[in-house]
Amino acid sequence: MSFSSEIKQELNKTSNLANKEIVKNELIGYLISGNIDIVDNKNIKFSTESDYNINRFSKLLTNLDINHNIEVVGKIFVITVKTKDIASLIKYENNQIFLDKEKVNKEEFFRDIVRGVFLGSGSINNPENKYHLEIVFNNEKNLDDIIEILQKLGINTKKMITQNKYSAYIKEGEEISRFLALIGANKAVMKFEDIRIKKEMRGKVNRLVNCETANLNKTINASIEQISAIRKLQNKGKFNKLDDNLKEIANLRLENPDMSLGDLGKLLKQPVGKSGVNYRLKKIMEIANE
Repeated sequence: MSFSSEIKQELNKTSNLANKEIVKNELIGYLISGNIDIVDNKNIKFSTESDYNINRFSKLLTNLDINHNIEVVGKIFVITVKTKDIASLIKYENNQIFLDKEKVNKEEFFRDIVRGVFLGSGSINNPENKYHLEIVFNNEKNLDDIIEILQKLGINTKKMITQNKYSAYIKEGEEISRFLALIGANKAVMKFEDIRIKKEMRGKVNRLVNCETANLNKTINASIEQISAIRKLQNKGKFNKLDDNLKEIANLRLENPDMSLGDLGKLLKQPVGKSGVNYRLKKIMEIANE
């Protein structure tokens, strides 16, 4: 079962159908979602592959005594409702359904509309892969209205329009978590946050490993250059002309090619810090390049 299906299954079990206002506003959310089609100006059809989703929509209609018909077309569930039976809930113009903002102006019911819209045409990627929540609409006005509602509810949502597809989307993990909490998907929030925390921990570990690997590579590359310079001096018979401090650090570098500068400094007869070792090895390289 996909993560989206798990959320819709959870929301389908939400026992808030005793409140007619909640039912009405959640239904409005469904009606302005992108999975609604209008047929010959007389009927609207809602289509979905989710049995949880079609069951929830049917419950809302039944609760408000709205007649509807359910059929199965292949793997698709379809509910048909008379346009006249839902006319009091929405605005119907030019063969399109719009949110009637004059009737829906109480913030206490905004979350119910958002829940209905998400159930109607929302989806969330598996958070193990990437964070992406998207809700599709049939027109730009409904898209803008829902983005405005979400903004009032403290959820930052972005807008995308491509080839007559109108979408609101969220790509930030924290915002998606807050959205799920808003619509009442509490189990989904816990699962999402668990995955998010594990991903962040893995990310931190990977960054530390990469950093350590980069530092190790840097040490090895520097060591190769230093050893090359020392060998060059040896081959040219100039090594023994170095002063004792330089010869001592040079021999230690040859014996310990992968050791850090700080650790090399501790092996000297008179230990010095990282900067002291670095100075001596640089001096050796300068002499070798002369």
